[in-house]
Amino acid sequence: MKVGFLHSLIRKDEKFLIAELRKRDDMEVVFLDDRKLVLDPGCAPEVDIVLERSINHSRAMHALRLFEGAGTLCVNTYEVARRCGDKILTAASLRECGVPQPEVRVAFTPESALLAIEELGYPAVLKPAVGSWGRLLSKINDRDAAETVLEHKSILGSYHHSIFFVQQYVEKDGRDIRAFVVGDECVAAIYRSSEHWITNTARGGRATNCPVTVPLAEMALRAADAVGGGVLAVDLFETADGLLVNEVNYTMEFRNSIDVTGVNIPERLVSYLADAARP
Repeated sequence: MKVGFLHSLIRKDEKFLIAELRKRDDMEVVFLDDRKLVLDPGCAPEVDIVLERSINHSRAMHALRLFEGAGTLCVNTYEVARRCGDKILTAASLRECGVPQPEVRVAFTPESALLAIEELGYPAVLKPAVGSWGRLLSKINDRDAAETVLEHKSILGSYHHSIFFVQQYVEKDGRDIRAFVVGDECVAAIYRSSEHWITNTARGGRATNCPVTVPLAEMALRAADAVGGGVLAVDLFETADGLLVNEVNYTMEFRNSIDVTGVNIPERLVSYLADAARP
């Protein structure tokens, strides 16, 4: 079985996956560096399945679309990448499937974004529709802050700053949960803790084991199903009324979670890949 390994940089996560792939006698790794690819639509790569590990969302999404159009099986799929890579599409998918999430508003001008923020109430969180690792997030505490941030974004002017994704701020007592879904199972979960309101481990959040309870597993799987399923990391908030799904990530990072959970997440991912590729 030839596994196309679609990647940008080879980070620690990718090294773990490559090591697991190379342990298997029935798998051969074919590296597909998205910085070097020249793709002909309709021509399939000479692999049995593609494992997507690109850092760049647009490269990943377009490569997956072309691979699938040529008949190549991909994990995750183009549709999952499309939905998860855009927070607006993620929120819409969650809403359509009745998955609880913080209240969200979407606006397309600074003026309507200010109305959206005030409709949700202060504090509110302003996020880029496309982005990861907790970058470009703003906690808006009052009208003065809202006007300032919105003015800055309008002057910056890029696509990332021209669509306004406004989310209800959820008080999370210094932590949230990241749950790892592989197929039809929530295989592990971590708490991400920080004194800062942004708890991403990429921003210094500390990972500790989170027990995978039945309610947590059920909510993570509901969120995964809403975006199309596969191999996903689901971020959740704990509230007095139960769990809320914050985001769903389609190129999940797990390097800080293997030791604290005791679960070999890359091995579980590669096993899922092998099952998916079998006729």
